[in-house]
Amino acid sequence: MTGIRRMALQPGGAPSVASSLRPSTGEGPAASVAATLADVRARGDAAVVDAIREFDAPGFDRPTALVDPEALAAAAAALDPRLREAIRFAADQVRAVAQAGMPRPSRAELPAGQVVDVRVIPVAAAGVYAPGGRAAYPSSLIMGVVPAQVAGVERIVVASPPGEDGLPHPVVMAAASLLGVDEVIGAGGAAAIGAMAYGTQSIAPVDVITGPGNPWVQEAKRQVFGLVGIDSVAGPSELVVLADASADPAAIAADLLAQAEHGPDSPSVLAAWDTSVADAVEGALAAANGPVGTITIVDCPSQEDAIVLAEAFAPEHLQLSIEGAGEIAPRIRRAGCVFLGPLGATAFGDYVAGSNHILPTGGAARHASAVGPATYMRRMALVDIPQGAVDALTPHLAALADAEGFPEHRRSAEIRSSQ
Repeated sequence: MTGIRRMALQPGGAPSVASSLRPSTGEGPAASVAATLADVRARGDAAVVDAIREFDAPGFDRPTALVDPEALAAAAAALDPRLREAIRFAADQVRAVAQAGMPRPSRAELPAGQVVDVRVIPVAAAGVYAPGGRAAYPSSLIMGVVPAQVAGVERIVVASPPGEDGLPHPVVMAAASLLGVDEVIGAGGAAAIGAMAYGTQSIAPVDVITGPGNPWVQEAKRQVFGLVGIDSVAGPSELVVLADASADPAAIAADLLAQAEHGPDSPSVLAAWDTSVADAVEGALAAANGPVGTITIVDCPSQEDAIVLAEAFAPEHLQLSIEGAGEIAPRIRRAGCVFLGPLGATAFGDYVAGSNHILPTGGAARHASAVGPATYMRRMALVDIPQGAVDALTPHLAALADAEGFPEHRRSAEIRSSQ
């Protein structure tokens, strides 16, 4: 039975309560990840194969982790038609939202006469990590691949842990094939991240790596950041539900249990200011045979206090299961994704709403965003400075260069001035 924890929020106590809701991180796998990455960088394919044999498939006998495209096509052909349609449907929803959110180029014609055009350019290659382990996650593959395709990335690589047969889960392979991805690495953990970041004899390096994963995957992303771009360093999945007297306790309990399915370290939190709602949800949870894990109910003095708690926590997912949710939503500044009203279950966002489920966690929603086309694009300015602009800009440049002690910067401008 799912564990239920209940606590009271005192006025001014939101920061401390928010901190207590997060799982402890411990020392983490930094040292072991660093060793794996160094091995992959030094030995390439051989190191990746050794990692596969150690962690996933002891009998692995191929020279590289690359999956034969014929195996991908075969997995797609064998896929249950209902699941095939669901994958295509989900991809279409995500694609529509990604297309609507495409970054746009800009042009600024400034008073001094210079013109600055800012282009948005896709990276050449992207790596998407699709987790494995307890289950297959074709939805994460969709969330990573489709925005990269919308951005215009020419080469997309998917990495996913193999089973004992040395291949990723058939549903993951099928999803890759249905989306037109034919470069799939059957490897997981830090070795997979290292292969995509550094490249091996058979795998060319990528420019950006995205996707959820276990602590070893996320630590590896952190360590290769700078050499490649990453979406974020993600931790366990999170949900905070704000519920008032209009909420359906059974539905809220189902939402909290759905979040708990992600694992015992995934915070699943109800913030309520109506004791009868909190009691009813607690009763529904107690009667459920949910997954092992802790769900926390926080009794808040008021709706305002619950909002303050949510902002302090900055959750990956926030449900506003309240009347007038659309009026409250503009006040929310710190959340990965917000679901509005009694029908807005986070589960829709996990699969088919079109919003991306690769989201910032661990408080990173204070500064980070969901994966989207911009994750796979960069901005580049084109600066055109005609003679009149040179003459107008040079005196100001000279003053700044003198203040910073860079005389050659001043000379670089003055040599072009007609004055």
